[in-house]
Amino acid sequence: MRPLRRGMKAVEELEEEMTEAAADSNEDPLEETEDLEPLEPDDGGTFQQVTNLLNIMDSGAAKTDAAGAGPDMRKTLASVIITEKATSEPSVVMNALIRCLQVPKISTQRKVNIYNILQEIIQQEGELEEQGVQRLVAIASKEMRETLEAEGYVKAEVASDTLAALSRNHFSLVMYELQHHLKPLNLTDEFVIITLAKLANGNVFEFMPYMGITLATIFTMLRLANEAKMRQVICSATETFCETVQFYLRHLEDSVYPVMTEDQFAVKLFPLYRYFVTVWLRNQNPEVKLGVIKSLKPMLNLLLPNDDLRDQVYDYIPLLLAEYRGSLEALFITQVLRQILEMSVTTNTPVPEMQLHTIFTELHVQVCAKVPAQQQYSSQNLVEIVQCFIALARSYPKELMKFFFSQIEMSKEAIRVGTLTLIRAVVSADEPRMNIRTISLAIRVVKNTLSDTRFKVRMAILRIIGQLALSGYQDRIKGWGLKYVSVQLTLSTYKLTNHRESFYQRDLEEKMVHKVTMDTVRIITSSVSGMTNEFWVRLLCYIMETDYTEALTPICISLTNLAERQLHTKDAAAGVASKSKHGSFLMSPPPAPCPRTPPCGDSAVLQVWLVWVSESQQVPSVDLPAPQKLLARLLVLMSSPYKGEGRGIAMLNLLRTLSQSIAPSMADMWEVEIPLLVKYLEEHTEFTWNQKTWEDKLIQFLRNSLKKTRGSNWSLRLSKELNNQIESFDSPSLEKGFLYRALGFTLAMGLEADKVEVLLLELLYKTDYSNDFDREGVILCFGLCARGQVKTVLNVLHDFEERIQESEQSWQIGAWRKDHPWRRETVKSALMVIYSCVASYCHPQMLLTHVDNPITAKIIHHYSSSCQDICLKMAFMKSVMQVTKAIKNIKDLEDFQFAQKMTLTGIITATIKEEPTDSLVSPVRTMAMEALSHLSNLKPFYSMEENNELMDISIHSVISLQPPAEDNESIQTLYANAMHALEQLMEGLMQRQLDPKGLQEMVHLLEKWILSEKEGEREKATNLHLHLMQIYVQSIGVCIPLKLGQFGMLVGLMAPCTCDSHRRTRIASMDVLSSLLDLHASQTCSSWGPSKELELAKCKEDLQGPDVEKIFSASSRIAKVACVQFNCDEVVSLIQKLCENIGAMDLQHDKASVTWIGTFLQMRAKELEDKVAEILGAILVHLPVVDHLEVRRCLIEGILLLAHYHQETVLTSLLRQPLPMERHLTEVWLAVAENVPFARTMLHGLMGRLQSRFTPKANATSKADIWRLAAVDPLMTLCTIHLLIQKIDVNDKLLDLFPDLIYTLLLQLSSSQGPEAMSPVLKTWRLVHAGMLPEEINLQRITIQSMQLLFRRLNSEQLVHTLEEQGVWALLQSSSTFLQGVGLLARLCMRSMEGYRQRLSELVLRGMDSDVLSCRISSTAVCVEFMSDPVLYQEKLLKPTVLLLEKGADQEDEALRVLSLRALGNMALGAPKKVRQYRKLLLEKCLDSLRGPVSTSVTSEGMEALAKILAELREGDVGSSFSVLCEQCRAFFDSESELLRLKAFVLFGRLAKVVGISKKHFFKEEVKKAWIPLLLHCQDPCPDAAQACVATVFQCAHFWGWKAPESSSGRSDSSTADEMTVLQTTLCSILTQKKPAVLYSFLLGTMTYVSSNLPRIRSAACDLAGVIMKQMSAHHLKKLDFPALRDWPARGLPRKTTIWAWSPSVPQAFCPAPHHEYLRNASSLIPSTDPHGARVLWVIFVSPLEASRRPRWGDVCADTAPPAVSWLQTQGFPFLSPREPRAVTMVAWGEQGAFHWLSGPRGGGDGRAGS
Repeated sequence: MRPLRRGMKAVEELEEEMTEAAADSNEDPLEETEDLEPLEPDDGGTFQQVTNLLNIMDSGAAKTDAAGAGPDMRKTLASVIITEKATSEPSVVMNALIRCLQVPKISTQRKVNIYNILQEIIQQEGELEEQGVQRLVAIASKEMRETLEAEGYVKAEVASDTLAALSRNHFSLVMYELQHHLKPLNLTDEFVIITLAKLANGNVFEFMPYMGITLATIFTMLRLANEAKMRQVICSATETFCETVQFYLRHLEDSVYPVMTEDQFAVKLFPLYRYFVTVWLRNQNPEVKLGVIKSLKPMLNLLLPNDDLRDQVYDYIPLLLAEYRGSLEALFITQVLRQILEMSVTTNTPVPEMQLHTIFTELHVQVCAKVPAQQQYSSQNLVEIVQCFIALARSYPKELMKFFFSQIEMSKEAIRVGTLTLIRAVVSADEPRMNIRTISLAIRVVKNTLSDTRFKVRMAILRIIGQLALSGYQDRIKGWGLKYVSVQLTLSTYKLTNHRESFYQRDLEEKMVHKVTMDTVRIITSSVSGMTNEFWVRLLCYIMETDYTEALTPICISLTNLAERQLHTKDAAAGVASKSKHGSFLMSPPPAPCPRTPPCGDSAVLQVWLVWVSESQQVPSVDLPAPQKLLARLLVLMSSPYKGEGRGIAMLNLLRTLSQSIAPSMADMWEVEIPLLVKYLEEHTEFTWNQKTWEDKLIQFLRNSLKKTRGSNWSLRLSKELNNQIESFDSPSLEKGFLYRALGFTLAMGLEADKVEVLLLELLYKTDYSNDFDREGVILCFGLCARGQVKTVLNVLHDFEERIQESEQSWQIGAWRKDHPWRRETVKSALMVIYSCVASYCHPQMLLTHVDNPITAKIIHHYSSSCQDICLKMAFMKSVMQVTKAIKNIKDLEDFQFAQKMTLTGIITATIKEEPTDSLVSPVRTMAMEALSHLSNLKPFYSMEENNELMDISIHSVISLQPPAEDNESIQTLYANAMHALEQLMEGLMQRQLDPKGLQEMVHLLEKWILSEKEGEREKATNLHLHLMQIYVQSIGVCIPLKLGQFGMLVGLMAPCTCDSHRRTRIASMDVLSSLLDLHASQTCSSWGPSKELELAKCKEDLQGPDVEKIFSASSRIAKVACVQFNCDEVVSLIQKLCENIGAMDLQHDKASVTWIGTFLQMRAKELEDKVAEILGAILVHLPVVDHLEVRRCLIEGILLLAHYHQETVLTSLLRQPLPMERHLTEVWLAVAENVPFARTMLHGLMGRLQSRFTPKANATSKADIWRLAAVDPLMTLCTIHLLIQKIDVNDKLLDLFPDLIYTLLLQLSSSQGPEAMSPVLKTWRLVHAGMLPEEINLQRITIQSMQLLFRRLNSEQLVHTLEEQGVWALLQSSSTFLQGVGLLARLCMRSMEGYRQRLSELVLRGMDSDVLSCRISSTAVCVEFMSDPVLYQEKLLKPTVLLLEKGADQEDEALRVLSLRALGNMALGAPKKVRQYRKLLLEKCLDSLRGPVSTSVTSEGMEALAKILAELREGDVGSSFSVLCEQCRAFFDSESELLRLKAFVLFGRLAKVVGISKKHFFKEEVKKAWIPLLLHCQDPCPDAAQACVATVFQCAHFWGWKAPESSSGRSDSSTADEMTVLQTTLCSILTQKKPAVLYSFLLGTMTYVSSNLPRIRSAACDLAGVIMKQMSAHHLKKLDFPALRDWPARGLPRKTTIWAWSPSVPQAFCPAPHHEYLRNASSLIPSTDPHGARVLWVIFVSPLEASRRPRWGDVCADTAPPAVSWLQTQGFPFLSPREPRAVTMVAWGEQGAFHWLSGPRGGGDGRAGS
């Protein structure tokens, strides 16, 4: 339909183009030439349509449309359209086409197209206008007569064809036009003649009236035709004219025109013939010659029947013969000559005798000479020449034979052979029958060549003899012919059987002669009448003695035919006919010279032979062979039935025919058996028959025949004949092999044992044991004989061994065989195999009696007593196999125990071990394994250990062999046999333990070979595994299920092999997996549908290709199919096995292993919850040894896949790995880091592991919880977190995880403080390493580094810089500054990370509620900073925070209490509005810190918190706690702790600010109580405490009724001291006036501080006492005890103290004086300046020395001197000896007052100094 649619579309396009062209033509009318006739009237546009269609046909560049119609289809369609239009209007269309022809400058192709269309129109039915036809004739005639160029020739040819087409309906018009241009003596145009020939061929009867004039006119042109082309045209036309005339003459009855006779035509034709032969045939142009010769044949058909013209034709024969010497093809000349000669025979008008010799010679040369290379038709020419000679023989037989005789006399082989070939052709001519004279002449010629020994001549003579016999001239070949055939038969046979290898060509020639001879024999023997008795005798002898067996088939056929014809000859004499019943054997007498000894046959048979011989007239009496000899000969030859063109059938037929003569008792049986044998051979060919089957049939035929002769010595005589024929055949040969076999069967049926022994012993002695074939033949013969004569055979062997035992030491036992000396090992190997062969063939019961001894014992003896070369080993193994097979074949073995089994096993295994493991040079190991395989089936059976040992030895012996080279076929065969033997042995041994355990043992033995690095070993092991697996599956099936995990282990072993680099290994492993899957599916009753089988088949197909990607894809698909068959335990065993095998082979196997692991984990990961730890353990154990990155990556992906579904289990397993983190574990975590979402999930899990230490232990509710709650090493967890933070994509800021990570790390860092916080990682570390962990791996360092990485991810350089600048990390690293660092870190985070405050607050609250103390402390430290910020209040977390802080303030831990109190105090900073709400709780907890035996830090922190809180409270908010606060605060004014004094002063000042109206009076009393300590501590040795005290004094001053400065900040020490002096003086004066009792109490209180431990307080007390005393009234002064007051400064000094004074401005020393006096007068000695800017520099020496001794300056030099002392040292004062002990007190009085620096004994000073 598609081409039709295309065609329709093309038609539509053509119509559209025609329409467009018509429109264009209306604008540009066609112009024509002037010389044409006027245009026809308007034809309705037909002319234009035709023109358009012709234009389409001319367009060579037509575009192919969408439908596919190309230019050829368009042209065809255009032509069809014109033709179809012509069916309705033929004249109109033809006129249009004629007009188109007249268009000027028309192309040649266009004209060709027009003429072709015109021819189609002319052939249609329909009338054409006469005028149009005339115009067309004129135009075509003119066209074909124009100048013939290359294109013009084409136009002329189509014009000629157009005229020929017109002639069918308008013959007269065309003929008139042609005859008009055919004029006598005027050479016309060649196409006129060509067209005339076409007219004659197409219009025979119409042309006949013009034939005469046409021939006559052409004859007048012959002389004018000088061009070769014109001559060829005329010859071709003449040939056509002659054939037309012959047709006309054969159909004269159909002609309506006047009849012309054959003679009339001949007369007109002969001039042309004569001119062709005499003139044109001599032309040198070969094409002209060929044209002439081809035209002669049809011309002679008209000329030769004319008697007058025939003789004239004979005259021109020499001219034809002369052309043989030219270059013309000889065949065409011979065909003309044969035509003439055969017509001469037919008309009985022989050619002139004078021409005979020329004809004989020219034709004979063609036969004998070598054919020129340019002759293409030599064989056909030879056939034509033979026919010519046959015609000549019929006309001139005598002359021809004379010519042949003359040629035979020449010695040239080619001439003789050619002549004999022609004679044979003459003899073979049947019609008309050659006369006897001609045959006689021919035989005479042949006999003249009988002495020629050249093979071609001999073959030619033999063919003539055969042809004479075929042609019925048998009588003519008797004598000379049969004798020649006999001689040639003998001669060729002799030459063929005694040929030399160097004369290959001669052998081929003799084979050809022999073949022709046999063909001749077959022809001759087909006729009894042509036979002589002598010839029969020769043929019979030929069968018996010839060594050239190729001739046996035709001879046997000939003899069989002759014998059958003789049996049925009716003309035979009555006596002969009566004897034929018993004497048909006479039809096949024996061959050439026969032995003259009397025959051994039956007397009756001999008599028959002699009768026949007496009736032979020319044959002398001969000795005939015995029937046994003939039967033996034919039987042996029939063992190769298809040799010699199928001699088996011929010999069987001959035996059947001669059955009565050979053995009458067998005749009936042979009549039945022989046709069956013949039928078998006919049903087969030499390519389809089976040698063994055929020999078995022959042996059975022999046995059946011998059964008919029981009770006679026939079989023994036949045995002797068979034995005698052994040396007649070569070794090896099929005939001789059958001969040994037949001899064995015949001897087995012998009745006389003593004669059988003689024959067997003779056979042993005459055998050449170095010839393998003969040795095997004798062995087989003895074995077959043992079937019926086992004792006889064993006796013969024993006798033979005893006879040669005398020479066994030297083993020069060649006395019986001088031509073949024996070798010791050869004879021993033969004897071993003979014994085993006896065991194979003897009766089962007899075997059990003799198998142990003597058979097996003799075998072991001969092997052990030899040198054990390869041949002997092979013989031994063969013997063992035969013996064990024989035993095994016994059906009723019962409890038979093979006693020699273990001995044989030991010998065999030792032999296998001795074989080289790298090369294979003999089949010894193959045979040894086969022997073991057979032995394994006999009792006693091998134990399992023995089985495994045998398998291991055998596997190692075979699989380790190097694969053979492809060009070494023998080694390849040995290799294949060894593998097969190993398979059979393994199969046999596995049958003894056919259970999962046995399978596992077998696989275990093969595993190291399956995992071998060598391709050959892997392939062999895999194929062996496949074979045994198939056996196991077939034998066990579903009976015994595999053990748990065994299926996975088996699959895991073979799975990587599916991607092996060796194709056969891949296929074998695929088959193993298929077997395993089938077995598992059957045992577990799991679904295993056809779809899975189909998928496995597709995978197997992909595995056969070389594409690595397809191979891995197929392996992955196999894994997917297999995965569904696995339970979880099997998956674990599979993965464990796959992991074990990684690294065992090459990279491709490793990739396959991880591909399977990945596939199984992808499909089954969800279900493996209980097995994750085992799988992960297997992967992690083997991951360190994996070298290739891609393989490691795949394993790591498997771990990640497990982690995706079982995160807790995987996480715990990974964290339990030892530190430092090994490379493979690092790669796992790096892979985690690459997957950011998964890495974040793992970070959550890791944080959970760290946080779990700070949360109460929960009970596990699932298996995941068990793993999640399992103990892990925190250091390992921290290292992992650090690695993930470091390697996660830097673009991920981890913002959402930041608070949790920071807080978790901070808690971990807090737990690592102190020596008790050592990481438990050391336990696991010591399990792996002997030393300690590297220094850089510790909890604090890893934690801090992780925190630093986190802060760097925030991209806040300012924050990172601040942390570094303020030393946060250093603070965190030290346990003493850790909490300070936490606070600072929290403070900086609060300032810079506002977005994380809420989450951090939640985490802090959670930590504060932890059961872990360190967690609570760290969280509280953070909370301190959070409380100083509104975040908790804003996030509504203040209340829970306060409650937790309350709880923390009650804890025993000092740090926790301090931090809790500090945080509570910071509420005043972060949530001041909430202080009043929680005032009760805050005051209570702070007051608790001031009570009881608590640490200084807790008390100070409590007072500091109270100071902060009171700032936000009013007087009424404090309530009853105010008095307690005041009392507790005053209690710490005189504390030894500077910090407590400082905090107390600050708190008291804060209380002064809180006091309102209601508490003013109360607080005034409190101020009065605290006033003296406050005033004194304004000189506190702690500057901060002194400053705080001054500030408090100023704040409390208004309670005395005057206004004082509120703060001393920004003031210098001198101004503050002045103000204090003024304050003290003013206060004392006021109290003196108003309350002198109070002042007196102040004095008493002040005096209590004179003995203070603080020197400055004592000094201040003295000063204050002086001020008070100055202001006191006399009344109160009287109450004082002045002596006691004078002694107070010396209360603390030694009793014998001398005071010396030294000043730079007063260099003199004061004499010893009481120190109070010295002090009173000291002011006068104060220098004005000193180098350090002090107004006074005063040095006092206090020494235990005598007062008379002047101290030196060195007395003041302690270990560390203040700047003043250093300055004094530079002044050059003398030093004391450092050995003198002393105590020094140095007092320096500066502008700020006095200060002390006290040094004890030299070297023991406490080193403290005031500011």
